[in-house]
Amino acid sequence: MDKRPNQVLVDVNGVGYVVSIPLSTFYSLDELHGDVTLLVHTHLREDSIALYGFLTAREKQFFELLISASGVGPSLALKILSGMSVDELLPAIRVGDLVRLTRIPGVGRKTAERIVVELRDKLAAMEAPQPERVTPAGRTQLESDVVSALLNLGYDRRAAEKAVEEVAGNGRGAPAADGAMQSFEALLRATLQQLSHSAKKAGASSARNP
Repeated sequence: MDKRPNQVLVDVNGVGYVVSIPLSTFYSLDELHGDVTLLVHTHLREDSIALYGFLTAREKQFFELLISASGVGPSLALKILSGMSVDELLPAIRVGDLVRLTRIPGVGRKTAERIVVELRDKLAAMEAPQPERVTPAGRTQLESDVVSALLNLGYDRRAAEKAVEEVAGNGRGAPAADGAMQSFEALLRATLQQLSHSAKKAGASSARNP
């Protein structure tokens, strides 16, 4: 593991992943080259895949809440979490403390107002610390991350889970020496191909049976 204030390079079975992190996570990480477990939010764009990591499920949940607000992208959400802790942000948003929110670098008054208006009613789930994410039995963390990415792309959960299971079971993508998928990108790419193949197959079946 190699770390900087805004990102960490994590070695996962010989594959390096650059993960963007808030300062709160940076200060809590162990020394360089130590072991680390991060909860990762995968942000997909047409031309890139970005990873955002957090030490607690609560912080990850708040990050995902922030990026659901209009005009708040992942980079700004990280700045917000670097400028104030979740325990400080909750009451500030709940009472509409715009002065406190606009003290965070990058947060102007209009952005602060949108955050308060759009997120105030969604804070109930954040009142108490949430349990850490649990990977469903029989599914690896990598497979769970790919399912999460597919849900972000708009795929149905059941279809996404089935496709990941089929691809992982067939050993498609970029297999490592032990037969496991070598990377997130390889498994995601192979799963998208599987979903596309299934959709074409279903469409052909419908055409034959109008």
